[in-house]
Amino acid sequence: MKEPIKIQAARHAVLLCFSVLAIYPALNVLSISLRPGDRSRSTDLSIIPDDWSVDSYIKLFTEQPFFTWMGNSLLVSLLVTVFGVTLSSIGGYAFSRFRFVGHRAGMITLLTTQMFPATMLMLPLYVMIAKLHLVDTFLGLLLFYTATAMPFCLWQMKGFYDTIPVSLEEAARIDGCSRWQAFTRVTLPLAVPGLVITALFSFMTAWSEYLVAAQVLQSSSMFTLPLGLKGFQETMSTQWGLYAAGAMIVSLPVVIIFMLLSRYLVSGLTLGGVKE
Repeated sequence: MKEPIKIQAARHAVLLCFSVLAIYPALNVLSISLRPGDRSRSTDLSIIPDDWSVDSYIKLFTEQPFFTWMGNSLLVSLLVTVFGVTLSSIGGYAFSRFRFVGHRAGMITLLTTQMFPATMLMLPLYVMIAKLHLVDTFLGLLLFYTATAMPFCLWQMKGFYDTIPVSLEEAARIDGCSRWQAFTRVTLPLAVPGLVITALFSFMTAWSEYLVAAQVLQSSSMFTLPLGLKGFQETMSTQWGLYAAGAMIVSLPVVIIFMLLSRYLVSGLTLGGVKE
């Protein structure tokens, strides 16, 4: 039955309001990055000011080690993504297909960890990293991010594997495939949407994270983007133009990834949300 026009109009109006609320902060940051000087406030309501300038972007690339920060962030984020996808794809398969001692307790433990903020893990993980002499290293930061991202990734992949019929693997085994071959040639290709969600979550865990990086990394040459941008905030003043320009550029990779992988997102999130 077709909905009345008034209901459709009301629904679209609500969605439009929420869209404006979501887009306005980004447009405001864009406006600040185009203002000359370090003006964070303006009486002009236009998104692009009349005296707009790209000086903040030029200074960001020429007077700041921005490319070093971006390279460090890319390195850490890509490594976290690779480790997160690899471990969760194998671990999720084990939880989905095998029944072993501690299976249910392990799943409950993974789910329980999502009920607490990640900051609760900072102290014990930092102590562990310090004892391993991994403070101020990318490896220590990698272990930190991977450990915090793994519970969600494992649960997500386990739920997605549950939607793939076991009979497909059994047919592959009958045709001569080993269990590993059946997993890599049959199950894993069907789990691409779930892998995309896992990769995206792992990447975002490391890309824009500040609090953990500020505790682990101490050398300025190893700063990631959030740490580098934080340097624009000084004690008595803030370089708003550079801050806003950097924020706009930092957001671009995530936006591009979302646009490229959007067709996988809905199926990956919905098919992975099945009950055990």
